[in-house]
Amino acid sequence: MHNIWQDLKYGFRVLRKNPGFAAGAIVVLALGIGANTAIFSVVNAVLLRPLPYRDPGRIAMIYHVPPQKSFPGAKIFAVSPANYLDWQAQSSVFDAMSTFHPTTMTVTGKDQPEAASGMVVSSGFFQVLGTTPIMGRTFTPEEDTDGHGNVVVLSYPFWQSHFGADPKVIGKSLTFNGQPYSIIGVMPAHFQFFYQGQYFVPLGWTDQDRAVRNNHNYLVIARLKRGVSLQQAQAEIDTISTRLEQAYPEDDKGWGATIVPLREDLVGDVRPALLVLLGAVAFVLLIACANVANLVLAKTLGRRKEIAIRTALGANWQRVIQQMLAETLLLAAAGGAFGLLVAHAGIALIVAFFGDKLPQTGAVGLDIEVLGFTLAISILAGVIAGLAPAWRLARTNVNEALKQGTGRTDVDSTGRATRNILIVCEVGLSLVLLIGAGLMIRTLWALHNVKPGVDPHNVLTFRVTLPREKYPKPEQQLNFYKQLVERTRSLPGVESVGTIDALPFTDDGSTEPVAIEGRPAVEFAMQPEVAVRTISPGYLRTLRIPLLAGRDFSETDSLDSPAAIVISESMAREFWPDENPVGKRLTLSFFPGKVREVIGVAGDVKFRGLDSRKSLATVYVPLAQITFWNQAMVVRTAGDPASSASAMAVAVHQQDADQPLRDVRTMDDILADSLSQQRFSMLLLASFAGLALVLAAVGIYSVLAYAVRQRQREIGIRMALGAQLSDVLRMVVAEGMRPALIGVALGLAGALALKRAVSSLVFGVSESDPFTFLSVSVLLAMVALVASILPAYRATKVDPMRALREE
Repeated sequence: MHNIWQDLKYGFRVLRKNPGFAAGAIVVLALGIGANTAIFSVVNAVLLRPLPYRDPGRIAMIYHVPPQKSFPGAKIFAVSPANYLDWQAQSSVFDAMSTFHPTTMTVTGKDQPEAASGMVVSSGFFQVLGTTPIMGRTFTPEEDTDGHGNVVVLSYPFWQSHFGADPKVIGKSLTFNGQPYSIIGVMPAHFQFFYQGQYFVPLGWTDQDRAVRNNHNYLVIARLKRGVSLQQAQAEIDTISTRLEQAYPEDDKGWGATIVPLREDLVGDVRPALLVLLGAVAFVLLIACANVANLVLAKTLGRRKEIAIRTALGANWQRVIQQMLAETLLLAAAGGAFGLLVAHAGIALIVAFFGDKLPQTGAVGLDIEVLGFTLAISILAGVIAGLAPAWRLARTNVNEALKQGTGRTDVDSTGRATRNILIVCEVGLSLVLLIGAGLMIRTLWALHNVKPGVDPHNVLTFRVTLPREKYPKPEQQLNFYKQLVERTRSLPGVESVGTIDALPFTDDGSTEPVAIEGRPAVEFAMQPEVAVRTISPGYLRTLRIPLLAGRDFSETDSLDSPAAIVISESMAREFWPDENPVGKRLTLSFFPGKVREVIGVAGDVKFRGLDSRKSLATVYVPLAQITFWNQAMVVRTAGDPASSASAMAVAVHQQDADQPLRDVRTMDDILADSLSQQRFSMLLLASFAGLALVLAAVGIYSVLAYAVRQRQREIGIRMALGAQLSDVLRMVVAEGMRPALIGVALGLAGALALKRAVSSLVFGVSESDPFTFLSVSVLLAMVALVASILPAYRATKVDPMRALREE
């Protein structure tokens, strides 16, 4: 311990005498450690930290697995009420099972109506999560039934913001959708559910709701019994699915079920991107360590005589290595400390730009786990950066070192080989990162070039959700939307208005099975599914969705007129590939009493995002014929659409003073949000790749600059013997480019080996895209060339006579 303390004190004195060298090494390490800490904090919060529930490993989601004939490519599907109740009654491997779905209700009774998001849950919901309220109680099974559900459990933030953390809130009333709800409980501050509900209300199912088997709208969550494995639970749920398929073939034929651990369900979409980014910052840290190792090696090779004297006085090679590692560990400790500042800024940027896109499994920040990680990688960085120089110095030939001076005439060929190996590693790792960033940039470019099917510019959207208690009849809902469309259309600057139940690019909206007239009848469960959107006349025109055949909806397409539909181009190709679809007829199976005629064909729209591989086969139904109580308004304006939002709010409030606007956004913003994950990955990968490129360039430059200083006498002799400036320039550049080109070759091989890691992140480009691989390789080679030319140019300025006079 005494020796270690002495080594640290001596190392500190050495670094203090070389402030420029120490500052450069600390900055390089701080960037590498800070980037790793920032990304690890996100990975820790999303992937590693236990979920905030009791025994979270026993909590899982249960989904339907739809028949592939009807849903090609779909892996999971929401659950019908009747099937959920059968799973709950027939399973024996769960302690509790619950169903839920998100909802939005209007809170009134204050100055302005407020749209508040919440959760409709069954009585076992909180039991599954293993959480109890801090005040009051949760729901009873009786409150799941119709007429007994006007009670509410508040989230902790909602209790604070709306009731000022009143300890006597239990028993008070809250008005949702014009109906009083009695407050029966408040959840603890640490409790959060991944849908971020501000409140929880019971299902209130009617007997008719409980019997629905062919409409899949609910999510199911369950808690496994202790000692029951996921495989055992899956086997039982498979058996129950087979039993239901035999009992209800019309509805359940081909429908299975799958159990997904809650953690996997929450993070499945972002896990690949986060792991790729974690690997990327690990590469950055290795590059930083190689860079610092080169700096340390260049600096400490001048201390060979000092090491030789230590060895001659009895120091063994372990003591030499310990002394060198003590110095690099000091650098790494300082780098780690400054790295925390870099990480803090990085975390703030990530949360500010992308925090709402990350699964809400925990707060992202510098907690104890992250600080421990920073300490660990700081020590690791110090060891990695110090091993090569320490090992090289430990092998110093004592006799040769004592005979030599410490000036510029010393030549160290094995040290040069070590430095070249480090350069090869830096360049290879940098190339892998640059190729990853290049693929993500090309992916984003490809997505921006995808035709969305709509013209998003100058379009404002907002959602109006009518409380069914206040507007129970379809004709009331229809009249509200008709009048609102007329009010909005009359506003200054408004060009056209329409409504739709699910906006494009939001991965929302319903699908339904269809039966095509004139084709063999098939069981309900095996009927093909299509997306169904309810729109008003004017919607297609407002978003400038082209009409390819037939006509658009008009006000004459009313409830009393023949049932009409407009279909998408992809649906026409799928169902009537060699025929004119206009005039064809089909039945939406959830509305079996009405045959609908195709009156038009509209262009395809990328409803589920620009990165969707296939356009949805879509049926558009006029709002007058299937009225939906939750509609999004789309308004095309002559100028900036955001400036019209206040006028829209006035129009809505003039029609119903208790009706708030929700989700007020421009269509451009919605489209941009749909690309947020790709943009997140691209920006971070590009940042890390840029940092790696700078570090690699600095590494090449520093190695060559040191080599030129060490070889001044040799260069002077060459020039004295007749070597031209071009010969010297070529020699030094070749010395720098040789390891760089080897690094490029190894980096290409590494990128090809790792292409599967980015396969789930790229779109519109191959994982081994030749253009990206070639252009990035050329870029890195050019940077290496520039980094080599500067020291080479300095070498041409060597004075031969002065170099010959030096010892």
